[in-house]
Amino acid sequence: MAAVGPLARMARLGSSICRNHRLISNRNSQRRGIASCIDPSYGLTDEQKEFQKVAFDFAANEMAPHMAEWDQKEIFPVETMRKAAQLGFGGIYVQPDVGGSGLSRLDTSVIFEALSTGCVSTTAYISIHNMCAWMIDTFGNNEQREKFCPDLCLMEKFASYCLTEPGSGSDAASLLTTAQRKGDHYILNGSKAFISGGGDTDVYVVMCRTGGKGPKGISCLVVEKGTPGLSFGKKEKKVGWNSQPTRAVIFEDCAVPVINRLGEEGQGFGIAMKGLNGGRINIASCSLGAAHACVQLARDHLLVRKQFGETLSNNQFLQFRLAEMATKLVASRLLVREAATALQDGRPDAVSLCSMAKLFVTDECFNICNQALQMHGGYGYLKDYAVQQFVRDIRVHQILEGTNEVMRMIISRNLLTEL
Repeated sequence: MAAVGPLARMARLGSSICRNHRLISNRNSQRRGIASCIDPSYGLTDEQKEFQKVAFDFAANEMAPHMAEWDQKEIFPVETMRKAAQLGFGGIYVQPDVGGSGLSRLDTSVIFEALSTGCVSTTAYISIHNMCAWMIDTFGNNEQREKFCPDLCLMEKFASYCLTEPGSGSDAASLLTTAQRKGDHYILNGSKAFISGGGDTDVYVVMCRTGGKGPKGISCLVVEKGTPGLSFGKKEKKVGWNSQPTRAVIFEDCAVPVINRLGEEGQGFGIAMKGLNGGRINIASCSLGAAHACVQLARDHLLVRKQFGETLSNNQFLQFRLAEMATKLVASRLLVREAATALQDGRPDAVSLCSMAKLFVTDECFNICNQALQMHGGYGYLKDYAVQQFVRDIRVHQILEGTNEVMRMIISRNLLTEL
């Protein structure tokens, strides 16, 4: 990968005191850089450090200056994501023979953490897109891989993951969308809820019921936008994640070719869960990026904000709070990277570690961001300050890719049943 340009300055949005204060903080942050105790490059190989730098630079140059606008105007930044794809970020862990970068799960985590410092919402969508591309690459046959993966890796086409339904969230195996085979097509009927990219994306990886009740009756189909019978609900109004549209995906006698099925009938639930194991690491990595950015924003604010005749950085209570935030950030990063390595190596503890990482990291990183907002006082509640957007964008990470309550179920089941 070729490196991108130097860090860009944040665009001036106006001349208010709030904005000036923020810009002073940003300039100080650029001079100080990353504190060594939270440096995310420690322990990485030289190659990993190189693409981490590419991702950090892309986040600073191409994402951070537009993060607030994408959020406020609900812009799906297609062209920016295609620029990211030119750096190899459209199919990070897809095999190179179909256009992917062929990197490891740890490499992927490093990249998503870095990109999320520029915009969590956009990076989270990129992570979902990568998961879908990986599922087609891994479980598809050669014809399917060659048909879908090259365009997905270039982000000439975008993908959505369709598992959740209005009546089946955490209980995913109870999904009701049906796919009845008629000749060389399946006829889909049902709907999916909370689909990231829904309506704006081109490829839908859909879990549907081709057999009886339970997980063994579920299959996986790739549905292309424009297929008759495929439609979309209204665009949802969300607290965060506003740079990616969310809609219901609706199937009404939607005819999908049998050749678009990934794997065999009845393998869909297993495919979905294997995708989610990586998805949980990815979304935890996005939380890491937000928390990393917020620790630095909080530090910079404490160094410039004065109360009672001195900067807040001289307040021991706030010093201790900042130390706790930094400690939890580093602990979270270590857990994510251990889980990523376990998944890459196919270790027996991989599923539990992915669940632990998702549970611990999304909880702790939200707390870090929320504490950073508190340290900003009233400024933290203004949309001129990035900290509030990080808080809003990562709150949903405790819910999606399996709620954190479900993560507790997975972990406890492993503890109580493994001999």
